[in-house]
Amino acid sequence: MRKFNIFGCLCVMLLTLLGACSKDEIIFDSELPQFELRPGYQLLEVIVPQSTTPTDKIYIIGDFNGGEEAIGDPRWQLEKAPNTDVKFGIYLNPDDFIDGKTLANGYTFYNVQQGEERSLDNKEVIHTEAPAVGQRLNVMVYRWADYFNKPQNPDEIVHDGYAIYVVDNTGWDELTLYAWGDAEAFGGWPGIKPTGKVEKDGVVYSYFDTGATNEGLNLNLIFNNNGGGKQLNDYNVTLNQDFYLELTSDGVTEFDPDAVVNHDGYTVFVADRSGWDELYLYMWGTVNDLNGGWPGMAPTGTQVINGVTYTYFDLGAANCDGSLEEHVILNNGNGKQIDDVVVFNLDRDVYIELTASGATEIDPETYQPGDVVIPDPDPTPDPGPMDDYTIYVQNLTGWSNFYIYSWGDNIETFGGWPGMASSETATVDGISYSVFHIQANGNVANLIFNDGADTQYDAVTLTLDKDYYIVANPTAAEVKQ
Repeated sequence: MRKFNIFGCLCVMLLTLLGACSKDEIIFDSELPQFELRPGYQLLEVIVPQSTTPTDKIYIIGDFNGGEEAIGDPRWQLEKAPNTDVKFGIYLNPDDFIDGKTLANGYTFYNVQQGEERSLDNKEVIHTEAPAVGQRLNVMVYRWADYFNKPQNPDEIVHDGYAIYVVDNTGWDELTLYAWGDAEAFGGWPGIKPTGKVEKDGVVYSYFDTGATNEGLNLNLIFNNNGGGKQLNDYNVTLNQDFYLELTSDGVTEFDPDAVVNHDGYTVFVADRSGWDELYLYMWGTVNDLNGGWPGMAPTGTQVINGVTYTYFDLGAANCDGSLEEHVILNNGNGKQIDDVVVFNLDRDVYIELTASGATEIDPETYQPGDVVIPDPDPTPDPGPMDDYTIYVQNLTGWSNFYIYSWGDNIETFGGWPGMASSETATVDGISYSVFHIQANGNVANLIFNDGADTQYDAVTLTLDKDYYIVANPTAAEVKQ
């Protein structure tokens, strides 16, 4: 019987396939010609990154056409290939070149939407290859600058040496980092541009990889606007760790990234010197009971800013509406309050110093805290001689419980929150009223009607020097004449 040699057949098949797939015969679609040749012109067919959109405006710039001055000139703008989105082309007439320069003097590509051309390691790219007149040349663009400007996943980044993470609040258009000391570690002035951007715990950083070969060097860092005339004072570091720095136009500040607080919307910061056991923030105005009915919202947390510990209240991203005008009442939830500390539109953060006797809006950059003032155990002033008065309320609210609370002249005439409940009723002219007996001396009282739970509204303001008849509707009240 004849034996079939399967191993030999497989070898023949494999050799046949290898012969058919030799390296010289592999041609990618992006390498195929997409533009016709033109006599008298050099044709560059440019393979672009995947992030390039068909509508991106791309220019070639170099010494041969005036560099960045060529941006906007249609002679130097690339056109997209008609049959693929991965290739753009440009026809160059050597007669348009200036100062006797050619492509061999260097050129790069600039994307108006995504920035200048970059290499895979975020370096500037200069090409010098050129086709003959009447011929074409494929040129590869690996990245646009915006690729490195978008925050990356920190878990996917492999850093070269230690990294310097920067929160850039300088307001400059560009940022570069120069270093001197043990070495001119990042090259000559103005230094290196950021390696990329990364988001950590909600904070976006520009970062500079300092290079493994520079580990252990003592360096003086100079942040500057890419040699445009602005720079910050030297900041000394030893490259034995990562650094987290905040840049402002005034200088460099190191911070602990674990202490960074991500706020929800605008924030009210309170330097609390009141001595109160608790602190709440109540808001009324365009929207009453913003973030909760009386006594308002509890603190979101505490944060140290310029050495001062603030109790802060995040107002919520949904409330970032500059058309909302709100009044701030700080209180302890148990009878002590500072009224209308500040009235502001919800278009900014607010910083306040609170004492037992008052509150003031402050500038966190210049604020120096004083000592905590412990209030008198009984700070309520002597009201003087008191007279008996009665408040009659026609209760049409439909609430299961009804209370009157008052504030004003630092006297809680109806007691602490939620105030006084009626102890009796009376019928006057056929109308049933809830009766509230009080003692007062002509003080002004701002009445808040509430159900002792989640429902309340500002009712009326009275001078307590007589009896009153009030109609209480579900959302508003009026004094009967």
